[in-house]
Amino acid sequence: MPDADRKDMKEKHLLNHTADKEKQPLSEGSNHAGNVSQPQKKLQEAICVLLVELCERFTFFGIVCNMILFCTVKLGYHNYQAAIVNMCFVGTSMLTPVLVGWLAECLVGRIKLVCICMFLHFLGTALLPVVAFPFEDIYIDRRHILHTLTKREQKIVFYFALLTASLGIGGIRAIVCPLSAYSLEDCGPKELLSFFNWFYWLVNLNSAVVFVSISYIQQSVARNLGFLIPFVSMLMAIITIHMVRGEMIYKPKTDSSLLTTFGVILSALKMCCMRYRYFGGGLTNWLDHAKENYGGQYSETQVESTKSLTRLFPLFTFQILYRMCIMQIPSGYYLQTMNSNLHFSGFVLPVAAMNVISIVPLLVLVPVLECINSNLFSSKDTGYSPTIYIVVGQFSAALSVMVAGFSEIHRKHFPQVEQTLSEEVLLVSSMPCFHLTPQYILLGVAEALVTPSCSLLSFWLVPERMRGISMHFLTLFNGAGCFMGAFFVQTAHSGSQGSWFPHLLHQGKLERFFFFLASLMMVNTLGFWTIAHRYNNLNQEYTSGFRASLPEEKLLKDGKGIKHYGSVLERSPILSPIEKT
Repeated sequence: MPDADRKDMKEKHLLNHTADKEKQPLSEGSNHAGNVSQPQKKLQEAICVLLVELCERFTFFGIVCNMILFCTVKLGYHNYQAAIVNMCFVGTSMLTPVLVGWLAECLVGRIKLVCICMFLHFLGTALLPVVAFPFEDIYIDRRHILHTLTKREQKIVFYFALLTASLGIGGIRAIVCPLSAYSLEDCGPKELLSFFNWFYWLVNLNSAVVFVSISYIQQSVARNLGFLIPFVSMLMAIITIHMVRGEMIYKPKTDSSLLTTFGVILSALKMCCMRYRYFGGGLTNWLDHAKENYGGQYSETQVESTKSLTRLFPLFTFQILYRMCIMQIPSGYYLQTMNSNLHFSGFVLPVAAMNVISIVPLLVLVPVLECINSNLFSSKDTGYSPTIYIVVGQFSAALSVMVAGFSEIHRKHFPQVEQTLSEEVLLVSSMPCFHLTPQYILLGVAEALVTPSCSLLSFWLVPERMRGISMHFLTLFNGAGCFMGAFFVQTAHSGSQGSWFPHLLHQGKLERFFFFLASLMMVNTLGFWTIAHRYNNLNQEYTSGFRASLPEEKLLKDGKGIKHYGSVLERSPILSPIEKT
């Protein structure tokens, strides 16, 4: 017995020592903030997280705002190739937070991964000026050139820089700026919609500044210094992260993951096929085959949580075609603007500055909608159903693309004139670029209505343990929309032998591309309208039934002390609405 007692005492001492080591970082963080009151500390954390988010968006928008002009003029790409590169970069930047979040969850430590992502982003933003810089203009003396990059070398460096920058973007969004940093656990649907509206409002205000400033610098005489601005902005983000790294990077605590969700779905499909082959059907829901009670390998809680998520898959699916329409701003609309008359009172407007017109509706509508919701509806009422906003927004997107087709026909009726962009003389239509304003406004209205509402439904209509997973799936489907947009452009160009997405717009039929996409979007809107009733009611009783009867739901609500220490996959980063630019 004494030996056994001694052994028990050693084990208890070891456990206590381990527990003290695990609590030590938290205690140090608490002592570090001991001189600051709790409200001030939360305010500092919120400000720092928001600053990092805005700096990251600043670098992102700065990279892509004139990418088509850079690819066509500097790298010699055709229009459809430049549009595909731009859309693929935007889509990759949407998908990398999911990948990095999984790496931080399963394979690599969060602090180490943050450092790696910071380095990758720094490397990417530093290499872009190398591609854009005019080495041929620098001489050692009057006879010798210092250095010249061939087209092939420029393209290799350019693609490598975009890849590393997108990986860095994923790390910042997934680890440094997760949704848990904003403490939304206790918010109701009305507060959540208000949060998403104002968050996107700030992000788009930031993007408007980028489009006006960076696009002009890149397009003017100092255009080759334009890519240095994302580099400087990234330095600001690194400094901000360094100042608050002890407050923002936390030890993860997970109770759900993407791998578990995919595992449930794959296990259910496997068991479902086996049962239909040998025993026939019998269960009301195909996902029940993944439960341990029916021969699967997952608990009832995991399967029921996955059920609540799969009910949102139709909502996610109808966002793919909508995202393809949104991606026309950095592709088809950009090309229309670039081939229109940009002169205004003796001043040449930057091409990307027209994107500000699509941001204005969001900057105007958000305060108006917030005023309506706060004055006309009680705190328990969510106001109009978010599905109404989504249907109206998708219809506005379809109308925008259709108007773009008519604008293209109208643009061709004007005589052609010479216009200088990035020291290249282009033959463009004499139609003023402001004639394209209606299509930008309609697409901006669509973004103001659709994106916050989709974020609300994705976040609210699942159990708390699945909210981050749900936001990740919304991100995955939005990223798929970007890649589908690139595939659609490639298919339209190849199928029409270059006519539907031409290199010279006045010789092609770009309007047919827009009309076909608008017809698809109209069908998509009608399809979503037929299933919108599934997501109409957001009251607490309905969502409790919608989320299914989960054994752990009540326990999770009773144990809400863990708010800020959620994992990457439990609290997903917020998706920017205008990742389209």
